[in-house]
Amino acid sequence: MIPIAALWLPIVLSGVVVFVVSAMVWMVMPHHKKDFARVEDEGTFLDAIRSCGAGPGMYVFPWADGAEEDSAEYRERVRQGPVGILRVRDGESVLDMRTAMAKSLVLYLVVGVFVAFVASISLGAGAGFLAVFRITGLAAFMAHGFIGFQESIWFGLPGSVAFKHALDGLVYALLTASVFGWLWPA
Repeated sequence: MIPIAALWLPIVLSGVVVFVVSAMVWMVMPHHKKDFARVEDEGTFLDAIRSCGAGPGMYVFPWADGAEEDSAEYRERVRQGPVGILRVRDGESVLDMRTAMAKSLVLYLVVGVFVAFVASISLGAGAGFLAVFRITGLAAFMAHGFIGFQESIWFGLPGSVAFKHALDGLVYALLTASVFGWLWPA
């Protein structure tokens, strides 16, 4: 077993590499450009949300509270539609992405710590590149690759978008595994 502290460099470097590549994926690569659709009458839509007083948060519609979900009235509202989940964000957080970017970096570092933990209890010092690559790649893919499918199953994220997130996650996992394989202690 290798102490996690001995893996600080691959943890940090893989987190930074994934952060940089994920930024490039979202800013440069074309495959996420059509993940979001525009509402036809955006002005009316925005006015309706503002008039409801919906501040930052997640909203489901139509809403039912507990036992009301079994009522005929709720079921009819669902049948009539629309049915959805609305995420409202603070405008300043969208205009100034520094906080979100910092949180992303922290997330990638935390993933690196968990990947390091799995590898440290699975592999010994001097393990070969391929052995390290397999273990760390699998652990990293489980963290990065499955995120969209839960959103797809329960919250309406289109399956095609979840699949694109999985492909992105595969790239992040391969990068993480490469860094760990390269920097694994002898």
